Amino acid sequence: QVQLAESGGGSVRAGGSLRLSCSFSPYTRERRCLGWFRQAPGKEREGVGSISTFGVWNYLADSARGRFTISQDNAKNELYLQMHSLKLEDTAMYFCAARFGLCDAPLRPSDFNYWGQGTQVTVSS
Repeated sequence: QVQLAESGGGSVRAGGSLRLSCSFSPYTRERRCLGWFRQAPGKEREGVGSISTFGVWNYLADSARGRFTISQDNAKNELYLQMHSLKLEDTAMYFCAARFGLCDAPLRPSDFNYWGQGTQVTVSS
C-alpha cells in the first residue's frame, strides 16, 4: 500500500506560478512511476506528467510541456510539480498517483493504483 498526500494548491492570477508537492510513503520495490493528474469540473481526469524512480523517465503532457516541471526528492519521499505561466484552463483539482513498474505514455489514470486526495489549483484573470 502506498499513501500519497498533495499540498501547495491555491489561487493564483493568470501568468503566475505555483509549486505542488506530494509526499509519498516509502516504496519497498525499486521500480515505480509517480504521476501528476488533474481534473476540472465536468471533465475527465487527464495526465499532466510522470517520472520514474531515478528520473530517467520524465514526461510532460503537451498541455504542460514548456510551462511545468516534474521533479522528485527520493531522500524526502516527495514529488513536485512546478507550474509557471499558469492559464485559466489550468484550473483543476490536481492529484498525484503511483504505480509499480515502469512509466510509459500516454498517461492513463487507469494505469495508476494509488492516489492522493488532491489539491485545488484555481487560476483567475
